[in-house]
Amino acid sequence: MFYAIIAEDKANTLSERLAARPAHVARLQALVAEDRLILAGPHPIDDNNPDAGFSGSLIVAEFASLEAAETWASEDPYIAAGVYENVRVKPFKKVLP
Repeated sequence: MFYAIIAEDKANTLSERLAARPAHVARLQALVAEDRLILAGPHPIDDNNPDAGFSGSLIVAEFASLEAAETWASEDPYIAAGVYENVRVKPFKKVLP
């Protein structure tokens, strides 16, 4: 089953996000290698300047269960770095494309 991991950043954590990014991306690359990642990316705070900072992230990936998805999400380097303020994990049904 697919799961959406919806995370919200704490305010003013861009430097922490950038420092933790390599470890965060490495985990996503592992999902890519296992053909389990549908999409992943941040939510820019400014659509005219997408690198000015972020308000959170969205990851949609395949996991064996909701518990497995929650466990994976709870181990994100952005959590350890203090970037994420809130993380929700919800089942996701891919319809299109």
